Amino acid sequence: MLKGRLGLETARVPHADRHGCLWLHHGGLYVEDGTLRFKTTGSGLLPAGDYAIPFQTVSCVLLGPGTTISHDCLRLLARHGTGLIAVGEDGVRYYASMPFGADSSALARRQIDLWSDVHGARIAVARRMYAWRLGEVLPATEIAVLRGIEGARVKTLYQRLAQQHGVAWTGRCYDRDDPDATDPVNQALNHASTAVRSAAMIAVAVTSTVPQLGFIHEDSALSFCLDIADLFREQVALPVAFQAVKRAGQRPDEPLERVARRLAGRTLHQMGVIPAMIDRIKALFEEKPDGDDRRGDAECS
Repeated sequence: MLKGRLGLETARVPHADRHGCLWLHHGGLYVEDGTLRFKTTGSGLLPAGDYAIPFQTVSCVLLGPGTTISHDCLRLLARHGTGLIAVGEDGVRYYASMPFGADSSALARRQIDLWSDVHGARIAVARRMYAWRLGEVLPATEIAVLRGIEGARVKTLYQRLAQQHGVAWTGRCYDRDDPDATDPVNQALNHASTAVRSAAMIAVAVTSTVPQLGFIHEDSALSFCLDIADLFREQVALPVAFQAVKRAGQRPDEPLERVARRLAGRTLHQMGVIPAMIDRIKALFEEKPDGDDRRGDAECS
């Protein structure tokens, strides 16, 4: 970010030529003389100061804890097609976003085309996502069979992580009506999964894809977000959960939820999970879903 007036009041930079997401924490976002500014007490890598924000050259502003925003900011961001999403610390929660999107609806239209082909392209997309997660193309072509294979693989991973971290594990248990009425590992899994799902919601919003149209999940209004979150379950959610339980055992005065949330936030940041999710969504819909893509996860800086 640069101090001082930037101009470009009437410019509309295509999203393809913009930078990605700009994270802002602990400060106030306001407009002065047509320039979007952020006055902060300092947090993370941004020292205290009053900064002009080059909002025309970023796709989305992620507004974290301790921030305020004026109505004039919303008007200016909307005029230039720059997104705004209110998030928790390090993106572990997704609270709200103003309507925005890329200049093109190509990804959303491609998603709808693939999703509507129930017996062909839709299952091919699901197989591709499973191949990304499991490192091999599964031979099954029915979603129920694919889910069964994935469940068996994840069950083995649960057991391995429990042994690795010296944590007791009796199996996955989740009560939607009372998510805290379980053992510490399952509670930590719920907290870590919520953080990864929130990151996926940010990625889906930034890419202007349709959250309701999932290829593996079907019933939820966030089905596609859950699909994308699952791509990072083994890399992020599961290790974070078991690490959080181990650390919470060493810090009995600190709530497990706080330990899990902070650890998840650091992991999302260090691994560049949200940029990687955005890249995954683009790869999923910009290439032919033939089910044989075995590439590893996207590199993140």
